[in-house]
Amino acid sequence: MIGLAGQPGSGKSTVAQLLAERAGVEAIDLDRVAWEVYAPSTPTYERLVERFGCKILSGDGRIDRGRLAARAFESEAAREDLEAIVHPAVIARLIELKGDADVRSIDLLVVEGALLASSSHVDRSIFDSIIWLEVSDETRRERLRVDGREAHADRMVEVRPDVATDVVNAEGAVGEVAERVRRAIAS
Repeated sequence: MIGLAGQPGSGKSTVAQLLAERAGVEAIDLDRVAWEVYAPSTPTYERLVERFGCKILSGDGRIDRGRLAARAFESEAAREDLEAIVHPAVIARLIELKGDADVRSIDLLVVEGALLASSSHVDRSIFDSIIWLEVSDETRRERLRVDGREAHADRMVEVRPDVATDVVNAEGAVGEVAERVRRAIAS
């Protein structure tokens, strides 16, 4: 299982999807796993509401990601609390997904998540390696603009890998980046 990390616009999602086009390879988006683990009535949901209050809920009782982010990024302590609540639950679910992939004889899981290489609440021991996609701010911003996600350009710009990771140059066409990542995995 390989982790794929980087700032918004580094190409994580697209590279993971391109890698998953090969037989025996599947991609997992940790954002989607997070949404699953904090769905209503889950222990993670309860802990988040307890910590951040009912103001993080939408009208239908689900956690509103924008409201949660606003509360969680008010301070470093709040962000740490968010990560301490969500990340272990995400990793537990990821371990379940890995078990399911093993049963189905999947050769490689490519797990993409921005904070895999930087959050102290991520159990990196479950990964064979974590690859950081390094890209210029100019390239990131252009990719986000093309995807209609310009609002994400200033998110997590301070995120840098804090553990031993394989760094892959993510400049250029995303297909070329995917090939560089394939080579990094094979080495």
